Amino acid sequence: MRYVWSLLAFLVGLVPLIAPLAPEPHWTLTVATALWIAGLVWLAPRKPEWALLLTAPLFAVNNLWAQAITTFVVFAACRRIDRMGRLWALLGIMTVLQGGFSQIQESYRSMPLWEALAGAVLGSVFFVLFPAVSGMLLGRRRPMVRLLQERNEYLERARALTAASARSDERAHIAGEMHDMLGHRLSLISIHAGALELTTASKAPQLHEQAELIRTTSSLAMAELREILGVLRTNPEPESLDEDTGTRSDITALVDASGSALDWSGDDLHGADPRTRRAVHRVVREALTNAAKHAPSARTRVQVAVQGGRVRIQVLNGPSSEGPGKGARRGLVGLEERVGLLGGSFSAGPPVEGGFRVAADVPLHPQAQADQASVEVQEVPPLLAAEVLTVPRVLGGGCLGLLALVPIAGALVVLLLFTLLNPTQMNAPYFDSLKVGVTPEGEVYEQFGVGVLGVDGCSRFRTSHNPDLAYKLCFREGVLSSKEQERP
Repeated sequence: MRYVWSLLAFLVGLVPLIAPLAPEPHWTLTVATALWIAGLVWLAPRKPEWALLLTAPLFAVNNLWAQAITTFVVFAACRRIDRMGRLWALLGIMTVLQGGFSQIQESYRSMPLWEALAGAVLGSVFFVLFPAVSGMLLGRRRPMVRLLQERNEYLERARALTAASARSDERAHIAGEMHDMLGHRLSLISIHAGALELTTASKAPQLHEQAELIRTTSSLAMAELREILGVLRTNPEPESLDEDTGTRSDITALVDASGSALDWSGDDLHGADPRTRRAVHRVVREALTNAAKHAPSARTRVQVAVQGGRVRIQVLNGPSSEGPGKGARRGLVGLEERVGLLGGSFSAGPPVEGGFRVAADVPLHPQAQADQASVEVQEVPPLLAAEVLTVPRVLGGGCLGLLALVPIAGALVVLLLFTLLNPTQMNAPYFDSLKVGVTPEGEVYEQFGVGVLGVDGCSRFRTSHNPDLAYKLCFREGVLSSKEQERP
């Protein structure tokens, strides 16, 4: 893409060959300056310091089109210089050099010094200051965007790791509970199998081997279960599961301890799966704990409905006068994991009327195959694209850059139209008829246009009989002040 911009800069630099300004530069200088500005456009991204300094010689040649392209060189170079002190020093040196080279132009010798200095200052504002400030703003955008991307990635990773850690802890806790429950059942089987083995040894010898096989298999199953699930346990002493866990009496005790209200509809949960009862207990307890922590002054209501083979729990607290507390949501993530493993649904968030609501829907008898493999761990969300973070800054910097681009481009377009459309050829008889101090300016412009305007304010008109001769007419206060013939 850099070569494309260089080619466009070269073509723009050749415009004076078809639309020259007075004094008309030699074609070799025009081609040389076009090549020079094309090289600077290519050099600016690689060597921005040298590109800035090498723009100065262009102002010694009357090629305003090539000089206009220096605004893009300044813009591209200032984007890539990080040290502010060094950048401003280079811009100061560049401005002085441009002003010095601009004094070399032959056309400045006919102008007062103060006008030349005023033009140099005005040119520095449009050719240096505006594009430099715009480039600096966009240049500072890149490290800021990189920092925002890294921070966004860190926060997303931290959130994902927190959720994954909560899920892992909850799965390990569930594994510990299953270890205790199944271990207890397998222990009973092993004990009864041992008694059966002793009985069959004397009373039914033909069944002794089967009884011994049952005892040894149950013992082996219990050992393997403890070996596999035991490594997942993060809490060496998980909460015990008794006959009342998750039942109406258990939930009533939790609600009364927190000073909340309970609405229970449907049967009790004595006949429900132990995993369901544990999930009901954990959902209510975690929700009440969060309500007491984040909204201590709010009223909390617990609703439990048992019907259609499912139990639905909802814990709702109203708005609180205290500010909402901040948490990692590890408890809620763990509840979601637990309920999901049982084939249920879980939701937590603020309702429309305010406050906070925790809701869960769990089957009374979940399927045995609803295990850890049935729940996929949520992946890290995709990172914000750089364009999303940078478009506002690009627009801001671009608006500032337009302050330099629009006036320069507009002036060049106007000069180009004047040069191409105005009839600039004047015949000798009409030139001889012009009288200094008498001929009005409007009369000449109505017949021949403004000609080719020079930096000295005079108009040049080509002659109709000699292409190597030009008529120079200067006007002051609306009348002809001087006329002369000159060689371009």
